[in-house]
Amino acid sequence: MRACYKPFFKELGTKSYFVSPLILTPGCIVCKERVYVAKHARMEGIVQYNERRFTPLIVLEEGVTIQQNLHLTCAEKITIGRNTAVGANVTITDIHHPYEEISIPIEHQDIRVSPVSIGEDCKIYNNTVILPGVSVGKHVTIGANSVVTADIPDYSVAVGAPARVVKQYDFDTRRWEKR
Repeated sequence: MRACYKPFFKELGTKSYFVSPLILTPGCIVCKERVYVAKHARMEGIVQYNERRFTPLIVLEEGVTIQQNLHLTCAEKITIGRNTAVGANVTITDIHHPYEEISIPIEHQDIRVSPVSIGEDCKIYNNTVILPGVSVGKHVTIGANSVVTADIPDYSVAVGAPARVVKQYDFDTRRWEKR
């Protein structure tokens, strides 16, 4: 980690490294030990939108790795669990831009927020989008190009747009069961 990036973090663990980030919002990122984030990451905390104020918190637990071009926007809370690997070109957001009033441009309407949680030991493949209010369990694989709109249980594989669980580990049979 270059010393010039330290002021951007609420907490910064040792052996963590960010390569040429595009945006890091100061004071809202907690980065634990041994985190690696590849180039062109955008980790943006939204502190105000229209008249509403927010206190965003982005938490990268120990051992998280993120490939290039992450687009993460947060107004409430986004947590990525220990040893989770995030592929290239992934979007994670806890913000929804509703389209309710047709006389107001969509980008000018108030936003809705709902926290996102990604469990430990997950693999999120390239071009995945994880939307507000989603909880991804531990040891979950999300296939490339998936759009995660609902919770994914522990020890699952989910794919598609919208993402759906296609198999889950059954601890009683000690086998992966198709869904």
